[in-house]
Amino acid sequence: MRGDRFGPEPLTRRRRPWRTEVRAALWRWRFVAVALGVAMAASAVLEVVRPAPPATTPVVVAARDVAAGTTLAAADLRVVRLPTALVAEGASARADDLIGDATAVPVPAGLPIVPGVLATAGIEGPPGTVVAAVRLADPAVAAYLVPGTRIDLIAATPETPGVVVASRALVLPRPAVADDSWDATLTGDEAPPVLVAVTQDEAQELSGAAVSSALSAVVVP
Repeated sequence: MRGDRFGPEPLTRRRRPWRTEVRAALWRWRFVAVALGVAMAASAVLEVVRPAPPATTPVVVAARDVAAGTTLAAADLRVVRLPTALVAEGASARADDLIGDATAVPVPAGLPIVPGVLATAGIEGPPGTVVAAVRLADPAVAAYLVPGTRIDLIAATPETPGVVVASRALVLPRPAVADDSWDATLTGDEAPPVLVAVTQDEAQELSGAAVSSALSAVVVP
């Protein structure tokens, strides 16, 4: 009677077996599982084929821009690690080994401190150059020049116009052993000698010009 009065009894929903539920869930997530598996496999392959990091070596570099003629202090130096294959010959691994040395050329921050940028007691210029001592006609100009400056050296006589005998010569620091005896033979009107790095041919031109001409210097970039 109740069914006739209020309509048919609602159907009872049967719960699926749990195994069926599990299979359905696995089917829905099958693509996610495949993607995770592919990602894990790719990661494993990358770990196998990834090359080992290159070997490195400690190298002393300039901690900041260092002007030519600077006596190096601890604050001017720092040690970094560089790939061994890129380390220049003669590079130092200990900052203490370079403290007290002087730079022959300007050294930008980050550049390794190698023998080629240092002024040595033997007085050396960059590769491919020789060192010449020149005496300029104007002592004030000679006093103005600092190591690392590039100059054109001009020879002139009262009868002839000036001729460039050395282009972009590099002014070098005085030798580390130099003292007051460096200028002991100078008279009051003489300019102190200036050490410059020039080519072999320019050194010969300077030697000849020093005998018969007055030498002057022009600062160039």
